[in-house]
Amino acid sequence: MCFKRTMSSSPTPWNWQTRAFIGLVISVGLIVLCIGVLHASAPDPLQFLAYLVIAIIASSLKVNLPGISGTMSVNFLFILLGVVELGFADTLAIGGAATVAQCLYRDKPRPIQVAFNACSVISACAAAYWAYQLALGRIPHAGIAIALLLAASVFFFMNTAPVALVIALTEKRSPRTIWRETYFWTFPYYLVGAGIAGLVSWLNRIVGWQASMLALPVVYVIYRSYRLYLGKLEDEKRHVEEVANLHMRTIEALALAIEAKDHTTHDHLQRVRVYAVEIAKRLSLEPHEVEAVQAAALLHDIGKLAVPEHIISKPGRLTPEEFEKIKIHPLVGGEILERVQFPYPVVPIVQAHHERYDGTGYPLGLRKEQIPIGARILSAVDFLDALASDRQYRRALPMDEVLQRLHEESGRAFDPQIVKVLEENYVELEKLVVERTRGMKWTRLSVDLKVDADVAPASGFESDVKKPSRGSATKFLQSIAAARQEGQTLFELSQDLGASLSLDETLSVLAVKLKRLVPYDSIAIYLRDDSCLCPRYVSGDNFRLFSSLRIPLGEGVSGWVVQNRKPIVNGNPSVEPGYLDDPTKFSTLRSALSVPLEGVSGVVGALTLYKVEPFAFDSDHLRIVLAVSSKAALSIENALRYQQAESSATTDYLTELPNTRSLFLHLDRELARCRRANVSLTVMVGDLDGFKQVNDRFGHLEGNQVLKLFAKRLRECCREYDYVARMGGDEFVLVFPGLTAEVAATREETLIKIAHEVGQEICGEDMLSLSVGAAAYPKDGQDAEELLAEADRRMYVTKQEHHSRASKAASVAGE
Repeated sequence: MCFKRTMSSSPTPWNWQTRAFIGLVISVGLIVLCIGVLHASAPDPLQFLAYLVIAIIASSLKVNLPGISGTMSVNFLFILLGVVELGFADTLAIGGAATVAQCLYRDKPRPIQVAFNACSVISACAAAYWAYQLALGRIPHAGIAIALLLAASVFFFMNTAPVALVIALTEKRSPRTIWRETYFWTFPYYLVGAGIAGLVSWLNRIVGWQASMLALPVVYVIYRSYRLYLGKLEDEKRHVEEVANLHMRTIEALALAIEAKDHTTHDHLQRVRVYAVEIAKRLSLEPHEVEAVQAAALLHDIGKLAVPEHIISKPGRLTPEEFEKIKIHPLVGGEILERVQFPYPVVPIVQAHHERYDGTGYPLGLRKEQIPIGARILSAVDFLDALASDRQYRRALPMDEVLQRLHEESGRAFDPQIVKVLEENYVELEKLVVERTRGMKWTRLSVDLKVDADVAPASGFESDVKKPSRGSATKFLQSIAAARQEGQTLFELSQDLGASLSLDETLSVLAVKLKRLVPYDSIAIYLRDDSCLCPRYVSGDNFRLFSSLRIPLGEGVSGWVVQNRKPIVNGNPSVEPGYLDDPTKFSTLRSALSVPLEGVSGVVGALTLYKVEPFAFDSDHLRIVLAVSSKAALSIENALRYQQAESSATTDYLTELPNTRSLFLHLDRELARCRRANVSLTVMVGDLDGFKQVNDRFGHLEGNQVLKLFAKRLRECCREYDYVARMGGDEFVLVFPGLTAEVAATREETLIKIAHEVGQEICGEDMLSLSVGAAAYPKDGQDAEELLAEADRRMYVTKQEHHSRASKAASVAGE
């Protein structure tokens, strides 16, 4: 093994640890060499000379090791032969001379490097020699084979460990990682070399040491195997680097999305990346952690895409509500990046980059070591660069003042260890930022660019052009044009689908835009309703036929698609339930393309296209519809949730009656109509007597059943233009337009009777009654508040009368 370090490849000077270790290795090697010289003996100088020459020649057969500045040759085979065949001093001489030759061949190392390499190998040769002799003399039944394997193992470790350590000290990397990834794979070659050395030694005892020359072809074979193996490693390494570079460019492209949202962050991202990565290296983080810090430095603000731009670019302090909105961006950023599935932990860093060291940060309130080290680095660097850069709400601060503020927050907002590294290295880090960003030309995205279209835009390809032959240039250009049109239409469709929360508008846009990509004669978008599909949007041929369908799950083309979550191409439209059951329903459609609309919470429905021609759809049509379906499903889900939200704002969730808000809106409209038409209006407020006893005796579930049944009976007894609402609890309001006083009294009796019947039906006994109060417009009030207040007052009078009668009845029964 040879450690080489040129000034061009690694200009950073050696630190004191590296110098001390190199001095130690050289000292030990010189001591061992002196011991060898003092005990020098050459029983066969010719054999020693032959081995020495061959070892020096073999030193030229060296290969560069992947990932580090070092080389390796096959001269170790002759060092092992020296251990077996020659003396201690001869082995040291072969090892030292071969190493010097390896260092000098086609390289110009510094003298200190040559000395380090030679002394390191001399020490390894001595250790291997002593291990071999010890095994033969002290280990019972060891034999030459076991002793030689032990010597090869000792030589491998003593030869690779010092080189790995000095490279780690020089290049600031983990010695264990370097040794495992760069050298450990060579261990089998040492064992093979031990076997070859043993075989040659055996031949020497039979036919003489000249048989060692037979090892020369083997040496070349080992060298070629090295080269082939390392060539594959280099190819794989190059491929990995290309993928890593592509990955980083993709990350930078994602960072442009942030730049498009907030123009002030572009330079900030680049500076933060350089600072964060260099600090991570100075803290001796693992390579995958450094990569995670680098990606997070670029993408840590991507969650701001979910924050309105007027909040991000606000030139003043944020309101509490605005701050609450901007606090979501770490979590949103984490959710976005979770889909990327980085091979290193980027998401935890992004989610925690606004946590504080004392636990008062957001969004999770982590503290100290609970915060990922990458997030601690990023938060400190982000703070430093934010204060040192111009913002729309303030000018940049001097670096001395920034460092002072950073120091004040040490132990509160930031990790003291990271603050210390920043304070000690910010000058050097700033130079690196300038150096690495020099020459970079960053421009804003053309989000404000205005394009003046031509007066008469091109209308497309001429209809009378002769259809080109297969493989012609014209067809090739048409394919390109079609691909571009497809991409543009898909983009427009994606934008339009997310632009509205109206379900009908969303489905209409989907149908119109999709027809440009996949021609159809009819389209039906079915939405799931419990165990069947109901057509929510239908357009084209047989409009009424499709609108009347109710398709059970698993039946027909669309039902099968939803149940199995698989698309169907060129299915038979006639198998849709409803075609065959009615002889009068007949369709000329012969092909169906149907895909499931699968959203976040499951399949919400099916998108089915129909054509008159048989086998009208192909794989390209399926590909396009599948590309659209996921976005369409999400948009449909959002629209449905919006509908539910609108409904819940005016509807009582338990009884499905209008709630208080809806009641007041309705009353205001009715009163306005009554004023115009000069007609009367009666408002009744009813409260269930005995409802608390139902809850106490039978439970709240039975109480809920009472309320739902009572609400249902109230709707049934009213006219279609009457209005029933739930005020809350067990109190209900009824609005009767044009009701006379005589009819109102009859209605009160009917309502009381309904309450008794509901109590009997649910509880099995007569537990419920109803206290009713009525108020009439314009006699008892002019607006909704007055009418409801008067009706409520009269209802409570009636309730008190009921309680009084009930108390007297109980007293009589007690006597």
